[in-house]
Amino acid sequence: MTTCHQLNGQQLQSYQSEGFFLYKGLFQSDEVKALIEFASADQKMVENTTGRKDAQGNQTKLSLWNHPPDNLFGLFSRSPRIVEVATQIMGEEIYHYHSKMMLKEAKTGGAWEWHQDYGYWYNYGCLKPQLISCLIALDGADLQNGCLQVLPGSHSLGRIDHGKTGDQTGADIERVNVLLDRAPPHFVEAAPGDVLFFHCNLLHRSDANRSDRSRWSLICCYNTKSNSPYKESRHPAYTPLIASSDEELKATIQTLHSES
Repeated sequence: MTTCHQLNGQQLQSYQSEGFFLYKGLFQSDEVKALIEFASADQKMVENTTGRKDAQGNQTKLSLWNHPPDNLFGLFSRSPRIVEVATQIMGEEIYHYHSKMMLKEAKTGGAWEWHQDYGYWYNYGCLKPQLISCLIALDGADLQNGCLQVLPGSHSLGRIDHGKTGDQTGADIERVNVLLDRAPPHFVEAAPGDVLFFHCNLLHRSDANRSDRSRWSLICCYNTKSNSPYKESRHPAYTPLIASSDEELKATIQTLHSES
């Protein structure tokens, strides 16, 4: 039977004031392991993978898609465990804006510069910062392999100007440095299966992966129905999101195991 996943009042208040909330153990270890195995064997994902260089020239790989595919990736991005929490946080109907596999490989995975997701989504026709990202940790994330860093409360600043930094789009570093002088970043260390929900205006970054462990994650991004882009752009306009179920996810994983 599918369990209802909701934040309690204190957790919801934490998200609203800090701009993020780490939901520990939202996915089980066997589910995460199945997704890693599926992703590693998915030729289409491999073919669609591109690289982004940081300011030092180190590269992080990612693979992105706009609509939930009819496979394990789609079941995760349509999971009620994520959809219910994201809908509760946003306070209205949401839809799948896009998802991406982030592949920060051992020793070689590059850094991501300070940025807000809405720093560039703004240019894609979304009038309001009514979007949310949900990062599913597939590998353990810590300081050694370049876990995400966030500036708590920075979502309240509104959209900051962004410009090119290497192959990436980064926030105005002068303004970021002032914020860092006032308060240190929070390092989001996460175990496999933890999910970080964060506001589209939250400033975040990550260091290069200097460890001998990979840091893979699946980031599912959602927009609100009322904020559907006013023009055609890189990511889709409103399309009804049909949530999957825990039972469907488990059945698919069992099928994949029987076929392997």
